[in-house]
Amino acid sequence: MPGCPPADLVLGRAGIEGTISQAVRGPDIRHARYRGLAKVGLQQLLSAAAVNLIRIDAWLDGIPLATTRASPLMKLAKAA
Repeated sequence: MPGCPPADLVLGRAGIEGTISQAVRGPDIRHARYRGLAKVGLQQLLSAAAVNLIRIDAWLDGIPLATTRASPLMKLAKAA
């Protein structure tokens, strides 16, 4: 279909969205704890490292990645 992005771009975006969601829920990257560019930059680096460590721990423990949830419309389409 013209105008639709390729499947690999869609899958890549899903991965990025999952990472952002995990970072917002975990170390709360939406709010800066400190004032000043240097401190905020350091906080962002430490938050990214924390998310990576959480993901490495889950990988070592054998916890699988979450699957993409299906919308109610997709569930209805599969049932038909």
